[in-house]
Formats: sequence, structure tokens, C-alpha cells
Amino acid sequence: MKTAKARRLEIATDQIAQYRRMVEIREFEEQINALFAAGLVRGSTHLCQGQEALDVGLASVLRATDAVLATYRGHGVALALGLTPESVLGEIMGKTNGCCGGVGGSMHMCDMSVGLLPTSAIVGAGIPIAAGAALAFQTQGSDNVAVAVFGDGATNIGAFHEGLNLASIWNLPVIFICDNNVYGEYSRIQTTTPIEDLHMRAESYNMPHFSLDGMDILAVQKGVAEAVDRARKGGGPTLIEAKTYRFAGHSRADQALYRPAGELEMWQKRDPLKVTEEALISQNVLTLESIEKIKSDMKETLQEVIATCVAAPEPTLASMFENIWTPAKATK
Repeated sequence: MKTAKARRLEIATDQIAQYRRMVEIREFEEQINALFAAGLVRGSTHLCQGQEALDVGLASVLRATDAVLATYRGHGVALALGLTPESVLGEIMGKTNGCCGGVGGSMHMCDMSVGLLPTSAIVGAGIPIAAGAALAFQTQGSDNVAVAVFGDGATNIGAFHEGLNLASIWNLPVIFICDNNVYGEYSRIQTTTPIEDLHMRAESYNMPHFSLDGMDILAVQKGVAEAVDRARKGGGPTLIEAKTYRFAGHSRADQALYRPAGELEMWQKRDPLKVTEEALISQNVLTLESIEKIKSDMKETLQEVIATCVAAPEPTLASMFENIWTPAKATK
């Protein structure tokens, strides 16, 4: 089995590996949906179909020593950064082969070997933590960067404004990426936010900002690389708004009946897998036959992963205390 670091390196420059990782994320999420319906996923879970280009594009630009903070919709980010399907699925199913030993679950992924700090179930919680990680890098004299990925709804909370304000004041090497997928949980953005282009909020903090097509991996790579390069050279923070769309509802209990008729179908015309396939075919990198082979192979691979995780042991009650430490008592 490849390590997370090895999987991370695969997508650094290889377009086929990047596409394969996008297919892995899509098929993984489809299988999670089925496993949830079968009662094999504990608690709720939040899927990211439609956002694969953002996840893989981001991961392909960063180093393993950079820090990434993601949200409860973080399976795609975790897989993109290099976590193995076994470690992600094991965690979602509450098994000991999960990346956190099965005690974190779907919304709490972590693997420091590839820079994934714990994902959070709290909206916007990763924003100030990313600023803190960036401050640590700055203090150490490192050229590593921190990245916070968050949804459009998070731009309306205090942590967003506090995080961006501090990052600008201290010129921190942090990139804030707003994954604007049109809906904050069950609410369309127009019902909660008075502006359409959320990246404009960075104007309040004298911070570089721009939007990009989050359905196009090349656009993601170009935009993120620009911001990362500026941060590494001491140019400070950037706010990026990635225009995306989640194809599934907020959580597994949500059938997304609030969507206007035809909206999903409109966005599916810009399916990031289709956009990538068309680009790679036009460049003679892939053919229709090789694309189908990648997809069929991925289905088989993930079926093996599912079997492994179903058979894996569950953590004991004592497991929840294994990663808790207290300071030693002072001796007289």
C-alpha cells in the first residue's frame, strides 16, 4: 500500500494521476452515499461531488510540509492530499484502520504527514487556525504556507473577519480559499449574503483577492499557485473565491428539494470530471477508452477498500482516551 506522502507526490505534475484522483474522490463519495444508506456509516456525512477540481488542484500545488485546514465536507481534500481510501473510509466507518483510529468520524480527518490538520465540524473554525499555523511558519523563518478551505456561509461569521484581519496586519503566509458552492447548508447564498462576489470582502483588509472557476483544475492550479508563490516570498495572505457547486445535498438527510428546477443540470454541464476529460482528450493525453478503464478500475479498487474496512475492528471505549495528555504533576 502506498503511503500518504507517496500518493501526494503522484499528483504533483502528472495530469493523468490528477484525473485519476478526481475519479477516486467522485467514486468514493458515491460509495459513501450507498454505505450510509446501508447503515454502515455512523452519524451524518457530507459529500463533495462536483468539487473534485478544487480539491485536487489545490493539493497538486502545495507541499506536504504546508498546512491545510478543511471543513466537515473534507473527504475530497483528505484524499487529494494523499490520505489512502482505506484510512479515510475506515475513519468514516469508525474503524481502527481510520486516519484517527475511528474515533473522529466523517467530519474529523487528520494526517500530519501530508499537512492535513484536523478538519472541523464547526463552520469557519479552520480560518483562525490556519492564521495561527501561518504565524508559526513566519516565526520559524520557514517558507511553508497555511491554507484554509471553507464554504461561502463561513464568510458571514466572526472567525472569517478576525482571521483575515490578523493575517493582513501581520502579513501572514496564508491563503484563504472560499469554496462558494452556492449553498450554505440549506440556504441559497442570496438569502444570507448581500454580495455575490465574496472575494471582494478582502478589500476591507487590504488583501489581494480574486475569483476562479472551481470546476476547472487548470484554473484552480493557476490561481492557487499565484497566491502560494506570493505567500512563500513574504507577500502575505490572499483570499480566493472558487466558484463551485455541490451535486449532493448538504448531508445525507437532505434531498436538496430547495434547488430551483434545472439548476443542478446546468452545473452538471460543467462537471469537473467532464471538463478535465475534454481537456486531456484534446491534448491526446487520454482517450475515451482509457477514461473508461480508469473509472472501471477505480470501482474495483474501492470495492476492495470497502471489504477491508467492513472487516476492520472497531475501537474500544478506551480508545477515546489514547490521545489525551495531561501535564505531569510538579514534584516538591
